[in-house]
Amino acid sequence: MRVETIAVIGSGLMGRGIAHAAAAGGYRTVLYDVSAEALDRARRQIRADLDEGVRRGKLADAEAEAAFERLRVEEDLGRAVAEAAFVIEAVPEQIELKLQVFARLDERCPAGAVLASNTSSLSVTEIAAATRRPQHVVGMHFFNPVPKMKLVEIVRGLETGEETLRLTEEVARRMGKETVLVRESPGFITSRINAMIGNEAFFMLEEGVASARDIDKALKLGLNHPMGPFELADLVGLDTRLSVLEFLHRTLGEKYRPAPLLVQHVKAGRLGRKAGRGVYDYAGEE
Repeated sequence: MRVETIAVIGSGLMGRGIAHAAAAGGYRTVLYDVSAEALDRARRQIRADLDEGVRRGKLADAEAEAAFERLRVEEDLGRAVAEAAFVIEAVPEQIELKLQVFARLDERCPAGAVLASNTSSLSVTEIAAATRRPQHVVGMHFFNPVPKMKLVEIVRGLETGEETLRLTEEVARRMGKETVLVRESPGFITSRINAMIGNEAFFMLEEGVASARDIDKALKLGLNHPMGPFELADLVGLDTRLSVLEFLHRTLGEKYRPAPLLVQHVKAGRLGRKAGRGVYDYAGEE
């Protein structure tokens, strides 16, 4: 099968980033959402991100214009996936929602189309079971911000087929990504390790071992991490981080029990940059 059109389901932070990467990689790209307002915001942000790529010398003007012309937004799911040989779901990390979305995709997508889930920790096998095509379902874990981050974890479910894996690797490569292949397990590679680091940082902060800024500084300068654990948690969202930890705690045991201080932050609405306040305060930032 040749992939010429990619449909991206969900126009939030990850969805619009994936659509950006698909269009920049030369694919006709359809971005779907139920909200016209959300689609308008996503389209404007993709335009801005492409322009930033030109300013940084990553794209030529003509390449940015061509990528933007390949992008279409759509509020009707049937129209969005009608010509797509490859579909990437990017809805919130909630298993019930993903199961509903994949059941609908299975009904509306062309026969043989690959259905990929941008999940950071959930079971691809369980998601695939909501369809009649489990051999065509795969995990495709992108990282934020998608246009800049090079890695994609390709996650093989119990019944994921070899041709599906081949097509997924080809799509990721055309998007400019490097890939690793992961046999399905809770948290895959990165989420499992990163959740442990971030959770331990909250325990240390709660115990008064050091300030948040000093813990972040120590990991950046001492361990060569590009971001500190609290900076990263604020970027991805403390609610998202807590959801992943709760799943890992249920599936892998006590060592992933969420730190009480993290739970308190989420209950207080301190969810990170998107809420204006997380571990750090972002009031006044654009």
